[in-house]
Amino acid sequence: MQPNPGSGELTFTEAARRKQIVTAAISTIAALGYARASFAQIAKRAGLSSPGLISYHFAGKDDLIGQVVADIYATGGAVVRPFGENAASAAETLRAYIEGSIAFYDTHRDHMRALVQILLGHPEARLRWFDAPNAAELAGIEELLARGQRDGEFRDFPPQTVAVIIRQLLSGALQHMLEKPDLDLAGYTRELVAMCEHAVEAQS
Repeated sequence: MQPNPGSGELTFTEAARRKQIVTAAISTIAALGYARASFAQIAKRAGLSSPGLISYHFAGKDDLIGQVVADIYATGGAVVRPFGENAASAAETLRAYIEGSIAFYDTHRDHMRALVQILLGHPEARLRWFDAPNAAELAGIEELLARGQRDGEFRDFPPQTVAVIIRQLLSGALQHMLEKPDLDLAGYTRELVAMCEHAVEAQS
């Protein structure tokens, strides 16, 4: 018998076990890649006595991977959101979003490696788990840019296009960080923020 996560009837112990498995799956996928991250490998990393314990909590690998992706996005939101809590303008909010995103990448590198490996390893990953949250994130950036234009902070430009560019710059930053662990992250963040701010600011 499997617990039903959609029923809201998970016990504290079941929820904790699911979290333990998801955490182990993230580190296993980050270390071994998507294809090699078997239930046996995940169970070993989680300290479980049998891979069957994973099957008790998840219907299959896709079910587990879907929860992994959802958990990573939720963790990212929890890390990035506080950066903008005291932002008083669109410009300050944009800065907070960029700084918060890079801080998340830095402090959760295994999470980001796991996301990359899932994208590379699962043929339907983008459609099933990534397109919807990515579209929501882009829509949020677009609305932020449009707000800055309405408030006179930002120059005239197509917000949707610039939102995509900013998102692509952050994706490039992530790739660079994963390839170069000794990157001067403070300097990189400072220059990326400055470049984005100068690109969107209204002309005086």
